[in-house]
Amino acid sequence: MISGMSPAADASDKAAARRSARAVRDAIADRAAAARSLAEVVLAEWTQPTTACVTGYWPTRGEIDPRPLLSVLSERGHTIGLPVVAGPAQPLVFRMWRPGDALVEGSFAIMTPPETAPEVTPDALLVPLLAFDRRGFRLGYGGGFYDRTLAKLRAAGHVYALGVAFAAQQVEAVPRTASDEPLDALATEQELIHFERAASLTPED
Repeated sequence: MISGMSPAADASDKAAARRSARAVRDAIADRAAAARSLAEVVLAEWTQPTTACVTGYWPTRGEIDPRPLLSVLSERGHTIGLPVVAGPAQPLVFRMWRPGDALVEGSFAIMTPPETAPEVTPDALLVPLLAFDRRGFRLGYGGGFYDRTLAKLRAAGHVYALGVAFAAQQVEAVPRTASDEPLDALATEQELIHFERAASLTPED
């Protein structure tokens, strides 16, 4: 667990927290085994209907790999999407993806579906992060893309936000601001943590 982070946040607090969190994440070994274990942990409690659209991400910068989980969910019949950066200070958009589909390089050198892939609206999101705490808050990269996206989706109705991370990325308290959107749950290679926003992986509020 990373120590020394406090809830009160300004730009310098978050910048220092990101540096510390990156160092911890970069030191994690056996990432492939962790990705497989993450999938097992989530699937053990997964009750979203197969009609639910689930969006993940293409791992980069040392993020835990959600693709083993996404592959199983795709096999079960879920529509899968990946995020695309639409522009600065805008919510993410999501485009349909199936395992094996070709990708193109998008913003921040992240692989994304091409513009020809249909847009989808997620019912559940796998959310990457740099650090998390057990109150349901995450430390992102500073662009605010997921916070804006979750705020937009939640204003339109129910959506399930599941953070995914290595267990070593847990901190005592994530520095946060009023615009930071909480997670509904957090999954690591060791456990699934439910927060107050939701008691289970069901689509009901």
